Amino acid sequence: MALSPLLYTIISFLVLVQAQATAPPFACDWSNPSTRSYPFCNPKLPISHRVRDLVSRLTLDEKLSQLVNKAPSIPRLGIPRYQWWSEALHGVAGIGGGIFFNGTITSATSYPQVILTAATFDSHLWYQIGHAIGIEARAIYNAGQSIGMTFWAPNINIFRDPRWGRGQETAGEDPLMTSRYAVSYVRGLQGDSFQGGTLKGHLQASACCKHFTAYDLDNWKGVNRFRFDARVSLQDLADTYQPPFKSCIEEGHASGIMCAYNRVNGVPNCADYNLLTNIARKQWDFDGYITSDCGAVGLLHDEQGYAKSPEDAVSDVLRAGMDVECGSYLTEHAKSAVLKKKLPTSEIDRALHNLFSIRMRLGLFDGDPTKLPFGFIGPNNVCSKEHQYLALEAARNGIVLLKNQHSLLPLPKTNPPISLAVIGPNANASPLTLLGNYAGPPCNQLTLLQGFQHYVKDTLYHPGCDGGAKCASADIDQAVEVARKADYVVMVMGLDQNQEREERDRVHLDLPGKQLELINAVAKASKRPVILVLLCGGPVDISSPKYNDKVGGILWAGYPGELGAIALSQIIFGDHNPGGRLPITWYPKDYIKVPMTDMRMRPDPSSGYPGRTYRFYTGPKVYEFGYGLSYSKYSYEFVSVTRDNLHFNHSSTHFMAQNSSETIRYKLVSELSEEACKSMAVSVTVGVENHGSMVGKHPVLLFLKHGRQRSGNPMKQLVGFESVLLDGGKKGHVGFEVSPCEHMSRANEEGSLVIEEGSHLLLVGDVEYPIDVIV
Repeated sequence: MALSPLLYTIISFLVLVQAQATAPPFACDWSNPSTRSYPFCNPKLPISHRVRDLVSRLTLDEKLSQLVNKAPSIPRLGIPRYQWWSEALHGVAGIGGGIFFNGTITSATSYPQVILTAATFDSHLWYQIGHAIGIEARAIYNAGQSIGMTFWAPNINIFRDPRWGRGQETAGEDPLMTSRYAVSYVRGLQGDSFQGGTLKGHLQASACCKHFTAYDLDNWKGVNRFRFDARVSLQDLADTYQPPFKSCIEEGHASGIMCAYNRVNGVPNCADYNLLTNIARKQWDFDGYITSDCGAVGLLHDEQGYAKSPEDAVSDVLRAGMDVECGSYLTEHAKSAVLKKKLPTSEIDRALHNLFSIRMRLGLFDGDPTKLPFGFIGPNNVCSKEHQYLALEAARNGIVLLKNQHSLLPLPKTNPPISLAVIGPNANASPLTLLGNYAGPPCNQLTLLQGFQHYVKDTLYHPGCDGGAKCASADIDQAVEVARKADYVVMVMGLDQNQEREERDRVHLDLPGKQLELINAVAKASKRPVILVLLCGGPVDISSPKYNDKVGGILWAGYPGELGAIALSQIIFGDHNPGGRLPITWYPKDYIKVPMTDMRMRPDPSSGYPGRTYRFYTGPKVYEFGYGLSYSKYSYEFVSVTRDNLHFNHSSTHFMAQNSSETIRYKLVSELSEEACKSMAVSVTVGVENHGSMVGKHPVLLFLKHGRQRSGNPMKQLVGFESVLLDGGKKGHVGFEVSPCEHMSRANEEGSLVIEEGSHLLLVGDVEYPIDVIV
């Protein structure tokens, strides 16, 4: 049957609309003769030339419109709108406005919250997750469900204080570990190789390391991140707060940085020329864009009193080196700043050069992106079996076994089958509880209870608490009755996003409400010692269950992601050997006496200040950094170390007085050449043996400490980590490269890295190996 002309027109229009709705947005359409002749559309020209041409064609109003995250289209040049704000902390999320789950793709793989993935101590896994997230991001863009490919992740701030609500987003408290995480994730997301250096063409997606710098307080006892002035010493900046950002830029080659809300030593981060331009761009050779955190520009005038007027605030951030604002303050005040001659157009052009360079590096100005590199990535690459397996691997290799009294775990899979009671506010919590914050819609939704029911048909359940993890009231009598009926009891307790999240720091380290009372009552009534599972990002003081003989096993599961239920049940029932290790110190509840606003890392004995993190904290611990048990026992030995002593005669020797009777000789790292540092590297081979019967993936952590503890030095410092997979009863070797300039140095009070003479000790477990430094 022939179609009428009217019907044909209508059908053609609908097909065109559908194609436009699903086509990815891009500039420089080669089928459009009005745009393809522009030099900025010529992919054979250097990006710097193309950007210069594009910026030269813009009016002042068009230029200013592009300096905010929600950049409008420029129709006369064929440039589509662009959203700079998208999120991908542990999976592509719909937060920010750049990603839409309203078409062919309705979900994305949701990996464990970062703090749990960090507990794997597996940088290859971190890279694979970053790469998988980048693939899914590009697939969503190719499906026409994205107007931005710049993702504001990873969060590489140091988890300095256990009360921080956003600590869950980070890789923990150690600078080297956080640096490695940053590099691995960024290389993966952007499409580089694990080793780096192979990314020559387009970015798969753009990563943004945040929050620059010394940002680790959100809202604590009336002090909020918008007004907080972090007082940080040069020493702590040099060896704690800045190293992850330095690595993110120099090694990861991140294409974005976010400047943080807070001030550091009186200067707002987004208005700090020394930080954004001198350090990031000039010292570290950063070649990307810098965004503000959302609403940060207005704070300079409206909250912090740093800028005298809104126009001054706009001028301050652009002159400092910021390129794009998340918000609308520039939209409202930038033109006035130009007219009042407070903001030169050269600063606007500089920012636009950085912004359009990124969009070009993403391939968004090279014509139809489906015909370019990464154009083959489609919906079948989202929620793929490979990505699901990665999510499962991250969860089960990150979960940390904290206690296993009398080898209670794993539970038996016997015939006749056992009965199981699952009790606690997080036992049957929404699957979204398992994701943590900044999560997108997951491919799978399983509760922990469903995971247990897969193994044990005769499973009883009781929430124990009313109102979720807050546990303001508890139905203890009924929970006890349920526990008495079962052969084994698993209690799933801890926190959720109502206790810890962005803009919500904790004021105590206890389990919330009546959780501890519930644990004690159920444990006392149960036939056998109970198993305690904790969901939380930040640590809690569980000293009571730790030393309670009626609590036989304890597992920390962080926020384990969309397949966390499967991972946890596999561990509890012995289908996976746990190997995760804590990436943070678990402090006792009295630590809350330390003000969260005190940024000092090092202890001060004169005032009783105990210091922070395993490197400097001198007080008691519930669990230490790096702690984690397994169903196997592992032993270590130093198989080979290429140097027993290091002679530094490459530069002048300096002296400092430690006390009235001791003078220490040292070298300044800045005075040693790169060649000298490389030539002094120490290769270390560690032998590892699995004494158990199960195969296990085991992280090997190499620490270094000074043979003689001196004021200001870390008590020990992580210098390397590698994960090794060993069958039961088997041995293996792990190699490390120890750089004296990077790993054996410390920051002095002026913020300079120094290598001190004297004995140093390499540590793996309880095995030591001495190395002498001679200057």
